[in-house]
Amino acid sequence: HVRIAQKAEDIHAVRIAAGEANAVLGCDMIVSTSDEAIAKMQAGKTRGVVNSDVATTSEFTKDPDLHIPVTEMQGVLREAMGDYAGKSAVEFVDASALTSALMGDAIFTNPFVMGYAWQKGMIPLSNASIMRAIELNGQAVDKNKRAFDWGRRAAVDLNSVQKMAIPPEAKPESQRLSQSIEEMVERRKKHLTSYQNAAYAERYAALVAKVQKLEADKFPGKKALSAAVARYYFKLLAYKDEYEVARLYADSDFVKRVAEQFEGDYKFTFHLAPPIMSDLDPVTGEARKKVFGPWMMSAFGLLAKFKGLRGTAFDIFGYSDERKMERQLIADYEKTIAELLAKGSADNYDLAVDIASIPEHIRGYGHVKHQHFVEASSREAELLERFHNPVVGTRKEIRVKVAA
Repeated sequence: HVRIAQKAEDIHAVRIAAGEANAVLGCDMIVSTSDEAIAKMQAGKTRGVVNSDVATTSEFTKDPDLHIPVTEMQGVLREAMGDYAGKSAVEFVDASALTSALMGDAIFTNPFVMGYAWQKGMIPLSNASIMRAIELNGQAVDKNKRAFDWGRRAAVDLNSVQKMAIPPEAKPESQRLSQSIEEMVERRKKHLTSYQNAAYAERYAALVAKVQKLEADKFPGKKALSAAVARYYFKLLAYKDEYEVARLYADSDFVKRVAEQFEGDYKFTFHLAPPIMSDLDPVTGEARKKVFGPWMMSAFGLLAKFKGLRGTAFDIFGYSDERKMERQLIADYEKTIAELLAKGSADNYDLAVDIASIPEHIRGYGHVKHQHFVEASSREAELLERFHNPVVGTRKEIRVKVAA
């Protein structure tokens, strides 16, 4: 809560009363839509600038499928603040992404949002007084001033600031979403060829093509099943083992992207738990991570060259329970898709899509992945039972009137 007045004696309370906020600087979407914050807003009186990025909450560690309804939250804020000069009184800007790109750290989101709001006339202070306040604070003075100025520029010409922060040509191809199933398959084929070889990629493409053909024949106009198989069969095939981790470090633009983000004398430090080199935690029984220095980049380059050993008798990493599970998941998925294609119908089509999407829930590494695997397997068994026996899980509801 911040109150501003001509004279100190004009301020009679520290807190802002319900419906009395003139301006809302929402640097966090979730906090901005809290009951307390909403209570301070009033349509026709309050204007706002809100960071559209949603920071991950602690709940995500307990629920990886946590959905934060950003669109609905924005709607709540629009309703709470109403209109101003013929348009919505609240503006949304992805301040976290912009400050990360422009300043190298999202910590400067706050002065960016303040600069945006100041340029829009929401803060009745002079620019000189704000700059002096930043100087008196004495922390990252130059960067805080620059972040404030970037916010001002964004308020005037957001598109230009976005292009300067993240030029279209600077965005990695891997961060662009595919526009069709065909494009999705081609991009994944390319990845799997680098991951293993061309034959491995063709194995993937062949199954997707088979699903596409059957779907077109039996379910004209529908593509959900093909999309699910294209996405999740790939996920199973491209499990991230030691060879793949090494390849992603050694053969990608990892070093280049780090160099673009950091300056000066820095070094790489890796925290890893190699299956044949790690001690077990006496309490949890899980592998303990060890710290490895910059020399690991050379080791990654060497290890990546041995990807052809993956899944063979000479694969020293392939004998762990986790690697065996990952290979079995691929075989089981291929068998399951064959069942779905053989017995698919209009009545169980949606169920088939859900079953084909089960790998979405198998995440993480080590004991975390195993836990998700157990949960996903249980869910898959339930869905398959309903797929093969439609009566299962559908009970007729009998209403009984009880005398008062």
